[in-house]
Amino acid sequence: MWCARWGAVRAGPPRSVRLVDPRPVGWGLAFGDSDPLLLCNTAAEVNSLLADHPGDFTDYLREHGWTGLARGLRPARPARRVLRGPLHRGPRGGGPVRRRGPAHPRHGRLRHRRGRRAPHRTARLGPAAHGRCGRRVHRRPPPARPRRLRRLHRPPPRYLDSPYPADRISRRLRPRSRVLALGTRQSAVDAAMLLGRDGHRTTMTSRSGTLPAVRWSLAAPERELPPLERIAALDGADPLLAERLARCVVEGVRLLGGGPLRAQTSAAADPVRRLREETALVAAGACRWPGVVLPVMERGIELGARLGAPQRQELLDHFAPLLSRYLTAMTAVNARRLLGHFDSGLLRLAPAYPAAVSFTDGEWRVTWPGQGGGRTERFDYVVNATGFRLPELYWNADGTALHQDRPPRGSSTALGRLEADLRVRRRPGAAAEDIWVAGVGTHVRIPFSNHLRNVVRQARDVAEQVVGKESC
Repeated sequence: MWCARWGAVRAGPPRSVRLVDPRPVGWGLAFGDSDPLLLCNTAAEVNSLLADHPGDFTDYLREHGWTGLARGLRPARPARRVLRGPLHRGPRGGGPVRRRGPAHPRHGRLRHRRGRRAPHRTARLGPAAHGRCGRRVHRRPPPARPRRLRRLHRPPPRYLDSPYPADRISRRLRPRSRVLALGTRQSAVDAAMLLGRDGHRTTMTSRSGTLPAVRWSLAAPERELPPLERIAALDGADPLLAERLARCVVEGVRLLGGGPLRAQTSAAADPVRRLREETALVAAGACRWPGVVLPVMERGIELGARLGAPQRQELLDHFAPLLSRYLTAMTAVNARRLLGHFDSGLLRLAPAYPAAVSFTDGEWRVTWPGQGGGRTERFDYVVNATGFRLPELYWNADGTALHQDRPPRGSSTALGRLEADLRVRRRPGAAAEDIWVAGVGTHVRIPFSNHLRNVVRQARDVAEQVVGKESC
């Protein structure tokens, strides 16, 4: 989420907010898809959109007939409805929120006149922007196209750059097709479930060749875990920082019970067997490690904010194999669905990543690595389920415009100078602009920048600055 306030600073709250959005309010990637097959893999109790009211979301669901457990799962769809109340009430002490749409500014640009004699100021923004002038644009972040497909300047009609929204699969794929799904993490798990439900024969492939770990849901720990609280206070200059951080996590897992982490996970080399064994561990109640994930993320965010960018990235790279399996673990519900597709023969996991991919005569040809040039296999469709690129933001050469993802000639990065106030600056040491960045856009400074509870807190802090509660 990009947050921006345009124009001169004025005392008091905004008089009104206007939203311009090509899609319904709240219809984002995580919570907007209406397909009931897709579940959020976090517990309802940690999905409040109000920083000061952590039970707000579960209260809302109860009021509307939901009977699930606060620590349990729920479909992605209901989350967007909780936004409607605040949107109709408007900013605190200010005017209403007016929605204008569906609409989409040309080329994803916003133009704002800063006074009669001032020139237009143009910004390439996305996926969302908020301004003092009240305009907002919401765009889907660009997919992370794998290197094998970057040579295809115009992707063929039998290529889907994402499995979302889910109805794209049912609308665009012919019945009982042969499909190559690129990726093996959360987006690929969703793609495999959607494809299997429709009867397509799917092959999943990724460079790692591994599937996420399995858990019931991602909920807050039932009690305090002192070893995890120590993470935020670790010395960033300590050469043994990574080892000390790992020890804190291990001690936290032990306090939750269930034995060491190795007893709560599978060590099987075959990914499908590992999936099966870890699903059985969750069903037996022997999987307690998910209780450390949220506090590790939140204390990790605090620690990361004190580290320099190179050191922060080095730490993330060091723990990348663990983060990719455990932070992005799938729910046991989805694990059982995948196992059903594996057992039926509709789904398989490729043992390697393609050596070459081409589209010829209306079909995809994939060459797998091997002696003598490898084996070639044919597919009807390719679904890219590798996720989305992290957003960037660039100043143009004269500092009068902001561009997302495609830097113009002579540009400089804006996010690289992001400080604790989350405000954009034109150059090191320059005064802060009336432009804020929140959510995944803060990845250059904040590890786990898409952690919802952290994003909600960021949004609150930005809102307080915009209405003048804190010094601007």
